[in-house]
Amino acid sequence: MMRLHDYWRSGAAYRVRIALNLKGVAYEALSHDLRTGAQRDPSFLAINPQGLVPALEMNDACLTQSLAIIEWLEERHPGVPLLPAYAKSRAIVRGMAQVVCCDIHPLNNLRVLNVLRNDFGADEAAVNDWIAHWIRDGFVALEALIEEHGGQFAFGDTVGLGDCCLVPQVYSAERFEVSLEAFPAIRKVTQNARSVAAFAAAAPERQAGSG
Repeated sequence: MMRLHDYWRSGAAYRVRIALNLKGVAYEALSHDLRTGAQRDPSFLAINPQGLVPALEMNDACLTQSLAIIEWLEERHPGVPLLPAYAKSRAIVRGMAQVVCCDIHPLNNLRVLNVLRNDFGADEAAVNDWIAHWIRDGFVALEALIEEHGGQFAFGDTVGLGDCCLVPQVYSAERFEVSLEAFPAIRKVTQNARSVAAFAAAAPERQAGSG
């Protein structure tokens, strides 16, 4: 069985949990508490030298970086597709995913926030303003993309990669009390996705170590 190196509140790990669940792939979750620096333990660094979650460990390989893992799942388990059939549509969905995974989430990653606190002297109010700025900035773009291409979900009426990335980022926005009032399309498709069993099972509050 595959082993997912995880942390319950990690947005990147959250999106991989959703994809695994949608694909119906069984896995064992191994939690690393990022708050205590468990990801820097030598035993984990031997598996993933970058010291980040998620990492998907198999007998013959360890895959890292959430989008790379999800793309591998898409190729290895195509029966429940996360990407549309046509090349242009796939590019649009990948663009949606990368707004989250490249432009919002990395800037609000725990290690970035800790540098703001420890190296640049930012207090918690300033850190929270930083978080909110980048979430809102990315959500403006996503709202427009979903208005143009979305239906019941981020792209059309079938759940997919865009939703796998969006829902964890909305969870982060809610956690940091970023208002979503200006983003009705994002709120609608997130609510629809959260009603899907695979998303509900991947929710942070349902993972080991949450709280």
